[in-house]
Amino acid sequence: MEEYTLTVTNPLGIHARPAGRLVKLAKAYHSTIELSRGDKTVDVKHILAVMGLGIRQGDTIRFTVSGDDEHETMEQVKEICKEIL
Repeated sequence: MEEYTLTVTNPLGIHARPAGRLVKLAKAYHSTIELSRGDKTVDVKHILAVMGLGIRQGDTIRFTVSGDDEHETMEQVKEICKEIL
């Protein structure tokens, strides 16, 4: 299992477009990607769950990846986060 924690700098937080990119990424890999904000954790394969976290600029979030391709998956998560968050 790999974890990645970051603070969201995007002024719009995670809205539909970034959430859609994360979901697309999650569906492309075998590993499970979970996203946490505070005490709530969701599966990134579900766009409404991701958007339901209400992530805004300044929030600290955590990605947790587990599975047979977790290292490669986490590298892609980090790349997308640099672009969208």
